[in-house]
Amino acid sequence: MSRVGKQPVVLADGVKVNISSGKLEFEGPIGKLSSPLLPGIKADLKDNQLILTRLDDSKEQRSAHGLCRSLAFNAAEGVTNGFSKQLEIVGVGYRAKLDKGRLELSLGYSKPLKYEIPKDVEIVLEKPTLITVKGIDKQRVGQVSAKIRSFRTPDPYKLKGIRYVGERLIKKERKAVVAGV
Repeated sequence: MSRVGKQPVVLADGVKVNISSGKLEFEGPIGKLSSPLLPGIKADLKDNQLILTRLDDSKEQRSAHGLCRSLAFNAAEGVTNGFSKQLEIVGVGYRAKLDKGRLELSLGYSKPLKYEIPKDVEIVLEKPTLITVKGIDKQRVGQVSAKIRSFRTPDPYKLKGIRYVGERLIKKERKAVVAGV
């Protein structure tokens, strides 16, 4: 059996699951999410635990088993607690501000960048250099965070740019000049 797939998804209090053909629908205190149920994977609800099983041991079924369990776990966790990622802006004059559903980033370009905030994600500015992306869908939170980070990825020489909080960067040495050539 799949090591990930055989573990049951423990549901918190207040989380309801609707098992239908092709998808699982989770409803919790924060919101609603759905998770796909791939062909050949069966879901059962026993004692506040969601147990996923597969029909056979083919390679496709084994990989789909672990995938469905991970997606179901993330959906159950999202409707209970939600997910968040923090980004920090490093650089002289680099900052962010919120303006009417838009994130405005001053990152050393000639004009500030304006990013339209998606409806299913919330962005909070703790400081002008600390951005927190929150939401119930783990994939959307990661996607929006990666998009914001892509506006100015950290420079390997000066380490300026947008990075995740706790991200470890390795600083490169300056480029050596060959003398006498």
